[in-house]
Amino acid sequence: MLRIFRKNKKKPGEVQDVQLRPAEQSGQDLLEKRLEDTRRQLGKRLGALLSNRSAIDDELLEEIETALITSDIGVQAALEITGNLQAAISNKVITQAKQVLPAVQAELYELIEPCEQFLHIDEAHRPFVILMVGVNGAGKTTTIGKLAQRYKEEGLSVMLAAGDTFRAAAVEQLKSWGDRNDVPVIAQGSGADSAAVVFDALQSAKARKIDVLIADTAGRLHTQANLMEELKKVHRVMGKLDATAPHEIMLVVDAGTGQNALNQAREFNKAIGLTGITVTKLDGTAKGGVLFGIAHELGIPIRFIGVGEAAKDLRPFDAGSFVNAILPID
Repeated sequence: MLRIFRKNKKKPGEVQDVQLRPAEQSGQDLLEKRLEDTRRQLGKRLGALLSNRSAIDDELLEEIETALITSDIGVQAALEITGNLQAAISNKVITQAKQVLPAVQAELYELIEPCEQFLHIDEAHRPFVILMVGVNGAGKTTTIGKLAQRYKEEGLSVMLAAGDTFRAAAVEQLKSWGDRNDVPVIAQGSGADSAAVVFDALQSAKARKIDVLIADTAGRLHTQANLMEELKKVHRVMGKLDATAPHEIMLVVDAGTGQNALNQAREFNKAIGLTGITVTKLDGTAKGGVLFGIAHELGIPIRFIGVGEAAKDLRPFDAGSFVNAILPID
């Protein structure tokens, strides 16, 4: 039984039980295992604070606030959550310490649930263009390969554009994913103009009636103004062939970078306007709480989370499963 704790205006911490099919429960068990480090940092820490606690006082709320902040949820999100808990306590909605943990879970779910928006490949746009952005090392090219495999398995035709022309290794890596998934890769030599590569790829995808075009771009720090301007150029060049393209601008961030992932999301969104985020490497970090900070400040859809090396470990984001995995209620 998966327990989702929802909050409404009158009854924060209200419980709704959801019966899962065996396959879904198995998937939830695996997710909990992959998110063990974040659960230890957040869930088990909060559980320890509240175990054998009979009184609800200011000290407890301060400890909860500290636990949330140090779990990379972010200061503002943590303050909002503890403020809502304080209001519920003052209004006698929460009267016992055992009600606090379900209420925290409810707050986390309400905060992140609006960002649970699956990436729908709109049939009205062919090709449907996904522009991938992010810093080096976040797992951007690997995410492209996994997405290519996912869409291919769904029966869609896929093409990749090797727009990261700064690193020869990135082009070769993308070609390797193309060979593995039997999808075409449009590429030029190292140092070629990234916008030109993407333009050629979009032309080719249109001519071949490709369903999904996924374009890689050079990894860049959000502080590198010249490279951010180049990213805007790629966007403009696409618009010359298709005024609606790109249809998705997806930022890939490494969860292990913690609050820096939020900084990246903030600056990329300011520069080019993100429509989605994929958070990778959640299986190897205790900083998975950063998803809540991103949701609280930016409200950008979280499309996928990466919890392992296999293609199937790139999962569509599900808010209820994620919250239950990092903060389970016995």
